Amino acid sequence: MAKEKLSIVKIGGNIIEDEVSLKSFLDLFSNLEGKKILVHGGGKRATQVASKLGIESKMVNGRRITDAETLEVITMVYGGLVNKNIVAQLQALQVDSIGLTGADANSIYSEKRPIKDIDYGFVGDVKEVNYQSIDKLIQAGFTPVFCAITHNGKGQLLNTNADTITSQVAIGMSRLYDTTIYYCFELNGVLENINDKNSVIRLIDSTIYKNLLQDGIISDGMLPKLENCFDALKNGVKAINMGNTSMLTKENNNFTTITL
Repeated sequence: MAKEKLSIVKIGGNIIEDEVSLKSFLDLFSNLEGKKILVHGGGKRATQVASKLGIESKMVNGRRITDAETLEVITMVYGGLVNKNIVAQLQALQVDSIGLTGADANSIYSEKRPIKDIDYGFVGDVKEVNYQSIDKLIQAGFTPVFCAITHNGKGQLLNTNADTITSQVAIGMSRLYDTTIYYCFELNGVLENINDKNSVIRLIDSTIYKNLLQDGIISDGMLPKLENCFDALKNGVKAINMGNTSMLTKENNNFTTITL
């Protein structure tokens, strides 16, 4: 029997920060047919709130060092301010959504990242997704909205990369559904030339990916994103799309699709 389709959509901080962008994204998300899950970060807002509280945000290689004070801010901002604002706006669009951290319904279990060269503090690496619990919510008619927080099963919340949460949740849900990921960001897709926003590479498979790496076209921040993508595809996710929010419409086909 063919599996039912499930869309998992991730939005980044630039969309969350801009009220107009967020509203137009949530309109598109609400019109997305079928079962769906939303994952969001909120790093920019967390940095702003931390600075108002006199807490300095420390970043290494684009990753936040999460000490105990920072974790409190992240929990308030991601799990509270950002998450509940998104849920309330989705309710206004008749999407019966439910806001979650990984601790809720024991849905995403992670372990504190081991200290190698850098101590990231209270940062979690996902170890297990309780896809059956998440599916109970979906089957009950809810749309889960995950923020970038997980837990270690011993009462400790952990800051966790939202891209990783997206791919790991997608891998888990692939046991039950035909799962597609949509990574929404400000670019139109993966670009051949970073200075030309229309130079979208429409399709990347394993072979094309190797060539792009050799030619140095994929580097920096796009590297971990794409490594994550191929990991998800090897573990059951059907396809991954990357581009701006308009890829959620049927009209736009100018984005990047990643397949094995």
